[in-house]
Amino acid sequence: MSHGNIRLWVAAALVYAFLYIPLAIVVLYSFNDSRLNAEWVGFTLHWYKVLLNDEEMLTAARNSLIIAVSASVGATMLGTMAGLAIHRYKLKVLPVLVFTPVAMPEILLGVSLLLFFLQVLNLTLGMVSIIIAHTTFCIGFVAIIVRARLQGMDESIFEAARDLGASPWQTFRLVTLPLIMPAVIAGALMSFTLSIDDFVITFFTKGVGEPILPLQIYTMIKVAVTPEVNAISTLLMLLTLIMIIIAARLEARASSGEVRMPRDEAK
Repeated sequence: MSHGNIRLWVAAALVYAFLYIPLAIVVLYSFNDSRLNAEWVGFTLHWYKVLLNDEEMLTAARNSLIIAVSASVGATMLGTMAGLAIHRYKLKVLPVLVFTPVAMPEILLGVSLLLFFLQVLNLTLGMVSIIIAHTTFCIGFVAIIVRARLQGMDESIFEAARDLGASPWQTFRLVTLPLIMPAVIAGALMSFTLSIDDFVITFFTKGVGEPILPLQIYTMIKVAVTPEVNAISTLLMLLTLIMIIIAARLEARASSGEVRMPRDEAK
């Protein structure tokens, strides 16, 4: 192995260590038999038992899951349609309208949504306002991924479907959707991840009501970072890892599947 390759491997190892060692420490100290994380005392599952008996934390986790699932479903549907519209119609105003929430600072987006909900819609802040807000800023991420997938596809595939007598709906259902499914799944996964751990926009649009996980964790760490916080963080990482594995398998299945033309369906 040459010196250049050795330096490359060392640099890569340092970057990955910088990324993953803090996560490993969080997981390790979730099993620490101490109320404070100042030093390692011993192995225990006590903090996971405490977490499972913490009604407020469980309620916050449930609310965050409801918000993340609802926002990811809405953002995936709207973002997919937005990506298709941007790719098909080539209007300069569409990317500006769709991608502006992505480029906008979160604190500005949070304040603007807060004012919109209170002054324009006269909406009581709560779960509904958070879901709308999260859906709004996740749409652009889904649209970017779907648009990138569409730009790398051969347009002759869609022309062949139309030549075979496919309607626009059949072309979308039998040709376009299976081809962009990996991008749709990736967009849904990204929306879920962005929603479940968002703090700034949630802070501005939450109001007084049910606890939300990021805000609940923030309230806890203002006093001290206890192993219970590490435990909930470890479970969130495990959930994310499971979703990544599922998405990777679905993407591989979608990529290896054959595209059915309308004539094939008729047979």
